[in-house]
Amino acid sequence: MIDLHCHSICSDGSDKPATIAEIADQLGIKAVALTDHDTLAGLDDFLDQQSRVSTRLIPGIELSCNFSGSDLHVLGLFIDHHDTLFQERVRSLSLRRDKRNVQIFQKLNDLKIKIRPEDFFEDEQLGLLTRAHIADMLVETGHAATRVEVFQKYLGEGAQAYIPFEFLSPDDAFTWIREARGLPFIAHPGRFARGQFVWDSAMADLRDRGARGVEVYYSDHSETETAYFLALCKALDMLPSGGSDYHGRHKPGCKLGTGWGNLNVPDWILNGL
Repeated sequence: MIDLHCHSICSDGSDKPATIAEIADQLGIKAVALTDHDTLAGLDDFLDQQSRVSTRLIPGIELSCNFSGSDLHVLGLFIDHHDTLFQERVRSLSLRRDKRNVQIFQKLNDLKIKIRPEDFFEDEQLGLLTRAHIADMLVETGHAATRVEVFQKYLGEGAQAYIPFEFLSPDDAFTWIREARGLPFIAHPGRFARGQFVWDSAMADLRDRGARGVEVYYSDHSETETAYFLALCKALDMLPSGGSDYHGRHKPGCKLGTGWGNLNVPDWILNGL
């Protein structure tokens, strides 16, 4: 069993990068990739655990893009996170997020909601402040009961404090990852556009534009979806990948390696990569 998609406290997960390596080792997972959203901040601490664990630790990232009018996430696996150009490019994403966060907090302030990130999170979490973090702040201060309610009322598209994000194009994401000597994958395609999307020609287009593989095995994919995306990979000569999208306690019930309980990304996937 392997798990090539998980998140730490450096983006929107709850565990420290080193803890993820330890958990994977305890569970007997053969390989695990840390793929935090739009940041490389946790990779050094994560990879520093390699001498202490038998699990193979793989550097990765998850980049937020826009494709066909919807959010598309692109995973980069086996990246060189010390590549200077890649670091600069990823840092530019942080600046985009910082700009949006300032605007979100201003809108919340206009709604008489005054909250400050430093009152809620440790310094290591503030390197990448996401809407998920802001949602947790609003839940903790009693402005909503759940993250879902926060997004419906404040942070989701069209809501009172919504600010659109300047997403990457998939082409840029593929280029960034490939130039950092990594492999770009289309993440959780079954979730794209809320599952209402036919991928055949679109996936061929993304392959031609630089995508190398597809996240076939995923916690939220049904058996039918898994079989469909695996067949699509074979037909398009793309590499299959898979992972749980583990977020620790921020995604209750989704376990490292096994997802909601039935996920089992086979070891042969790693051999292909």
